[in-house]
Amino acid sequence: MTGLEKIVEQILAEANTQSDMILEDAQKKADQIIEDAKVEADKIKAGSAEKVSHVKSDGMARAKSSADLKKRQTVLKAKQEIINEVIGKAYNGMIDMEVDRYFHMMERMIGNAVQPKSGQISFSAKDMERLPAGFAKRVSEIAKAHGGDLTLADKASDIDGGFILIYGGIEENCSLTAMFHAQKEEMADKLNSLLFT
Repeated sequence: MTGLEKIVEQILAEANTQSDMILEDAQKKADQIIEDAKVEADKIKAGSAEKVSHVKSDGMARAKSSADLKKRQTVLKAKQEIINEVIGKAYNGMIDMEVDRYFHMMERMIGNAVQPKSGQISFSAKDMERLPAGFAKRVSEIAKAHGGDLTLADKASDIDGGFILIYGGIEENCSLTAMFHAQKEEMADKLNSLLFT
């Protein structure tokens, strides 16, 4: 399992924890949206059936198929909106996480992403201001345990959360935004099966 996969597993575990709180609300919204979509599709079917009653039977089949397609598209759109909302809430939950938990998560992420060479690590301005006492030492210890050396960069990175690793002028984006973006499809698939099956 690669470092990124470990980070993704950790992020998914955090998202799972938060999704339990969000699930009930999301399920209610999903049920309402699906019910609304069914009502809308039934209206379309009823309107289509009335218009098609004067047309040959193959015309009726096309109208019914069109209404069914519209219904499926409406339901799919609603599901996608719910999944995006849950992923957004999970992301915001990680950004706004309690400081001790947040930096404990950062330690795990650093352990999974650090390389066995010398470099720097840069956090967001918000994170730089709230770094726990001794965190720079902890980062150095984590890097040494993996055969490397990391020091805190003087300049903050323009990210919401997570960090940027800098090795020889090459930056490795380990921001939460980048990680969520890289794994969005996988998270969406897992949420889809969790919420809608």
